[in-house]
Amino acid sequence: MTDLNGKVVLVTGSSRGIGAEIAVAFARQGAKVVLHGRDTEALAKVQADITSRGGHAMFVTGDVTKFADIEAIRARVEQAYGLIDVLVACAGGTGSRPGPIEDIGEESWRADLDANLTATFLTIKSFLPGTKRRRTGNIITMSSAAGRRASGHTLVAYGAAKAGVQLLTQDLAAQVGPHGIRANCIAPETILTEKNKAWIPEQQQQELIQSHPLRRLGTPQDVARAAVYLASDEASWITGVVLDISGGAVMV
Repeated sequence: MTDLNGKVVLVTGSSRGIGAEIAVAFARQGAKVVLHGRDTEALAKVQADITSRGGHAMFVTGDVTKFADIEAIRARVEQAYGLIDVLVACAGGTGSRPGPIEDIGEESWRADLDANLTATFLTIKSFLPGTKRRRTGNIITMSSAAGRRASGHTLVAYGAAKAGVQLLTQDLAAQVGPHGIRANCIAPETILTEKNKAWIPEQQQQELIQSHPLRRLGTPQDVARAAVYLASDEASWITGVVLDISGGAVMV
């Protein structure tokens, strides 16, 4: 996808896992990648991986639940590379566990909404004006299968936040389309990141595999390929889509 060569791509939450693989995938297409996270050692490793293959990468740190931090990130990125062409708002996560709604603590609820929905909103809010001035650009957000289907065993606050990300993305697509900007959302199901490989017991992994028509769990590369496609000119008439990367386990 040579149309991504030289493009400036910011991937929030890219120190490891899905975000890191997305950043590497864009770098392989010749993009100038800006990594983001809080763990400078992990970010430096991803940067080294990219540059060792002849790619271009820098990294920034900051709390994406705080608008002042994001504005500082934007200033650094624009000083180094100029306005971004592609924003991948991948930062997110949860520290909660499944359980009854009445047992969810207010602090835990707000933490999940902030880490996922608020962080995505604030990141878009910071970078969107520059993208509008250019009248071209791509914004990709990250949801989850938890926000695509109801379950009595889901992480409720996390799922609610990710469902909010989906609608936020579609509202955004409707607003910015006339400015030449596309906005799409990716919703992965169970992805075998290094963290999940260690956290999900082997027996449970095998049980999860059986719930997927394609009979395997997803990889970070599966998500990365989707992100690169959505940002490319090959997807030039696709906007406002929530793309399930789920091996058929989620069909909406």
